[in-house]
Amino acid sequence: MDSNSTLSLQANLYPHITPAGAFYAVTNKSESASRTLLANILKAGGTPMTPERLLQWAQTTDMEAALSLLYRMQRLEFIYGDDTPAKVPVINETVLGKLLPLMSDNQKALLIDQDGFYFANAGFNHEAAEEVAVLASEAIRLSERHALLIKNNLNIYQSAWGLCDPNGQSELTFFPIYIDKSRFILVTGGTPQLHKDAFVSLVHVLYRTRQGAAGLAVGA
Repeated sequence: MDSNSTLSLQANLYPHITPAGAFYAVTNKSESASRTLLANILKAGGTPMTPERLLQWAQTTDMEAALSLLYRMQRLEFIYGDDTPAKVPVINETVLGKLLPLMSDNQKALLIDQDGFYFANAGFNHEAAEEVAVLASEAIRLSERHALLIKNNLNIYQSAWGLCDPNGQSELTFFPIYIDKSRFILVTGGTPQLHKDAFVSLVHVLYRTRQGAAGLAVGA
């Protein structure tokens, strides 16, 4: 996309969401134009960008506003264009088993549904996974209940909670992931690795699985 005084859309490019863009899109449930655009691109998978699709994804009829929004996301390094489509994982019963270990430096991770049950597990034994799922759900509920204090009074704009060592390194972290009207929780043991492309792939999978955890349970 050009950065001249008049913005225009470059032809024949595919939008790619970066790990930072995916994280911004899904870890806060408050609605915004930025999150709407990023979420719709993630849902679309490897679809090329066109003026019509940009308007659809930005949910506006104002092309200038849509281009300005896209340019802002590009400047923040939340999105970039490429000649090749974004790699979108095939949805099957093994996809989460392949992606979850990549979320942590020690290959331990859980996915928890909005009812507090884990439906995908890498590295935790069953008993620990069940109890961690309860703990994570309670922690995120507490966080949501005090969201105004955290954001408005303390000026903290992160929603993850963690158990840290004396150096501040997380040993167990709970990340809420908001997919449309559903809330998942990603638990990572050790140091999270959400700055890598595997996290974008995980978000793609969750967006494209409209029936939530149905048919995706692994490691249970």
